[in-house]
Amino acid sequence: MDQEKKHAVALMRYSAIAPLITGLSDDYESLTAFFNAASVKGVIHPDGSVKHYSPNTIERWYRNYKSGGFDALIPSGRKDMGKPRKLDVQLREQIRYLKSNYPRMSAAAIYRQLHENGSIKNGDVSESTVNRYINLLSLELKTTNNQDMRRYERPHINEVWCGDSSVGPYLKTPDGKKHKVYIIALIDDASRFIVGIDVFFNDNFINLMSVIKSAVAKYGRPQMFNFDNGSSYKNKQMELLAARIGTVIHYDQPYTPTQKAKIERWFRTMKDQWMSSLDIRDFNSLDELRGNLSAYVQKYNQTVHSSLSGKSPQDRFFSEPNRIRRLTDEEIENCFLLEIERRVSSDSVIVINQVEYEVDCRFAKQRIRLRYSPGLKDIFIVETDGTLTPIRLLNKTENAFVKREKIHLCRGEE
Repeated sequence: MDQEKKHAVALMRYSAIAPLITGLSDDYESLTAFFNAASVKGVIHPDGSVKHYSPNTIERWYRNYKSGGFDALIPSGRKDMGKPRKLDVQLREQIRYLKSNYPRMSAAAIYRQLHENGSIKNGDVSESTVNRYINLLSLELKTTNNQDMRRYERPHINEVWCGDSSVGPYLKTPDGKKHKVYIIALIDDASRFIVGIDVFFNDNFINLMSVIKSAVAKYGRPQMFNFDNGSSYKNKQMELLAARIGTVIHYDQPYTPTQKAKIERWFRTMKDQWMSSLDIRDFNSLDELRGNLSAYVQKYNQTVHSSLSGKSPQDRFFSEPNRIRRLTDEEIENCFLLEIERRVSSDSVIVINQVEYEVDCRFAKQRIRLRYSPGLKDIFIVETDGTLTPIRLLNKTENAFVKREKIHLCRGEE
């Protein structure tokens, strides 16, 4: 019997003895007369029917109420409630021992072990019986296998930016082909402000970096990025980028989408509001779709949010201007360069993505560190003092007419 039904029964019992409690029993010569009359009259049971209980039963209710109050009228249930009758003392002790010493051992594993060692025979005890007893043990021992998950919110903006990607609509380009569209977004934890978003045909680190670059340029750098363990987020380039702009990365545990619940919830809102009303036939390019999405995000950022005490994400974000720590344009350009290492050949050539580049002869046969922009438009050698020296494409024809400098070795005075 659940708690609600128990309370209903207790109220029924109280209604039977209420005249004695409230002093309305003056019409009766004695308590015995009242109990007899109450028995004949009956009480309305929680199921709607009229029940007639014996005078002794009604008297017991009265005595219990006088000694223990209303709680004494609540049915106590079976005395063996919570004790599995199919598990004898020895079997319960074995289960208690296994659960106490191996708390992460599942009910299925415990049942299997008891079955293998002969403590449980086929048909005697079911796995569900063992599972129920283990649940009771967990309450008794104050242990649980449940993960401690709590709702949280950062007190200030730019403390945590949570990033993720979502599949968008399929876009048909002028060549007649349909392409899957990916949406990459960054949300500020404290304000729910979308600091960065864009649409792409590929979900990769290069596209993620472009979203982060735009967001950092506009709204400063966060103290922490919150990402999942996808290859676009968990790689050396991302770690280097975070270190250069002065932030850290928190990677969520696998299969725990609740750790980035705000961005997941925002994507659901975006799909319910933006994508559901979108006629994709009106768009022929990513730029057109990008403009439409940007207009939606701008409207979202300016709409009052239920969890922000009457403020919009934009108002909440810009209520703390001292928390916006912007980088200079030069710092942004340098920080958002990718980095690789290459060994230089004896004729001063390196290869990147099957393209040959030429470097100064002083780097010949050495391993060098390179910084480059996405698309390889600009490539630089990182000098020992940290300065960046640009390199160029290899031009064999031009090199055929370049006069080589000879190195003279001095052996002292002749």
